[in-house]
Amino acid sequence: MQNVIIFGASGHGSVVLDCIEKEGKYNVVGFVDSFKQKGTNINGYQILGSEKDLPYLIDSFNIVGGIVAIGDNWVRKFIVDKIFKIVPDFSFINTIHPKAILGKDVLLGCGNVFMPGAIVNANSIVHDFCIINTNSSLGHDGIMDSYSSLAPSVCTGGNLKLGRFSAVSLGANIVNGIEIGQHTIIGAGSLVVDHFGNNIVAYGSPAKIIRKRDVGESYLSTPKKQQFYKLENFDNVQLNLSIQDI
Repeated sequence: MQNVIIFGASGHGSVVLDCIEKEGKYNVVGFVDSFKQKGTNINGYQILGSEKDLPYLIDSFNIVGGIVAIGDNWVRKFIVDKIFKIVPDFSFINTIHPKAILGKDVLLGCGNVFMPGAIVNANSIVHDFCIINTNSSLGHDGIMDSYSSLAPSVCTGGNLKLGRFSAVSLGANIVNGIEIGQHTIIGAGSLVVDHFGNNIVAYGSPAKIIRKRDVGESYLSTPKKQQFYKLENFDNVQLNLSIQDI
């Protein structure tokens, strides 16, 4: 098996590790994490250093690629951008847990994570660096733009269009044919029956606009994530979309 590395050694990183191990396509050599001490053991794997150590790690461990295990969509983009600046041709893998189901004619970009119980139905497109979390489902002909995410137990009807950097939170339900813009958050437990635009927070049953949202504003609040809030705009950063027909 080819050697890969995981960027991010948080709880989300442990779940991504579990997906890669159970999928059995790649050999994980360790974690890269700028916020944890080098040599720390996480789930039987060492933290090998930070992103700046990547060229050395690639040579030392014969690494062919990796995946960014960061739950926050905006922070994940920040880390991907940082990696590309250090290693411009770095290759990002997808990981699909064996208990995830991908339907007929689904198209994938790179850097995506499909957790246990995730379902992506026929003719859907998942662009780059998305998360389809535990027991969440993307209905037929759905489109997830890069750096978007479905939290655990989200259920979406067919023809969803989920914008770049947008997130649908825990247990939300979305009816057929909905379009959600960029940088928008749908709150936990919501029922979405109408379209929503860019840069808003919406929740409720039925979901309604609660307020405007700033680009990069944390929605998975932890002190580490807060320091990335209001970073530079990434509108012109490389997408690295490499659609794969499965």
